[in-house]
Amino acid sequence: MPALAVAKAANTATLASFPPSFTPTALFLGGTSGIGQAMAESFAHHTKGNSRIIIVGRNRSAAESTIAAFPKPSGGGDETEHEFVECDATFMDNVHATTKELLGRLTKLNYLVLSPGFLTLKGRDETSEGIDKKLALNYYARWAFIYDLLPLLQKTKQSGEDVSVITIMAAGQGGEIDWNDLGLKKGYGLASAATGVVTYTDYMLESFSKQNPTIPFVHTFPGLVRTPITANVTGLPGPINFILNTLLYPFQASPQDCAEWMLYAMWQGSEAGGGAWRRGPRGDELGRPSFIEEGGGEKGVKLWEHTVRETRSVPVQPS
Repeated sequence: MPALAVAKAANTATLASFPPSFTPTALFLGGTSGIGQAMAESFAHHTKGNSRIIIVGRNRSAAESTIAAFPKPSGGGDETEHEFVECDATFMDNVHATTKELLGRLTKLNYLVLSPGFLTLKGRDETSEGIDKKLALNYYARWAFIYDLLPLLQKTKQSGEDVSVITIMAAGQGGEIDWNDLGLKKGYGLASAATGVVTYTDYMLESFSKQNPTIPFVHTFPGLVRTPITANVTGLPGPINFILNTLLYPFQASPQDCAEWMLYAMWQGSEAGGGAWRRGPRGDELGRPSFIEEGGGEKGVKLWEHTVRETRSVPVQPS
């Protein structure tokens, strides 16, 4: 468990080691606020602006404000252009349209950072596509972004450049799930939804890692962090929300500090050269849960097939 200063130093050293061999391209889904925004800012800072950062989300003004504050690159050209791509990732059709557009013009992708989501005390709340909104952002959209952008990640890795995928969720907080109710359309509950997305994510990374053994897939648990998500829990009365956040404040990390540890966790997976990894709030390795089979096994295949259907993706059987 590294100290914050150690994590920052490692991040600076890692990102400073890339030029002139290559200028990294990083995509941040959910990068318009909270941890995702802080990670994009940290990435820009450590690369001194000499990177290409793509922020994907719904809030254009927030993204453009974030990008405007990035350090100015020493060079120029497409490799150091930053941009915002609008996408409401609660809808899978939007996800596929966005990834298709990106695949049509990007020549590489080094880092895929996934952090969209929200906290809610409401029950099942379906989109017009029949997917619960919480599950859509916390699991299905993230899966679809990885799935759709894999050709670009593979191409970049094959060219000899560093590649890594990280999803910020709740590593180590999963558990057994109902395999006869994937998507929770029959027995939705706050506890089952919270446990479900974590376990789904663990199986997701095992399956992707098995298919792509040279690409690291990292699942992290950021712990308590002061973000707009935790400050505004849907379904919780305003006064209670305020009191809860006041009580939790001393125990919460800032988004900026959390971002350093999350980037550090991403590099640790990258240094290992591949695999499925789970990391805690300080980048510490958590290990694979006992109920998760390495590579996903038959349960992983079942979840994969279910997810392909739910996300309306082109079917590809995991090897």
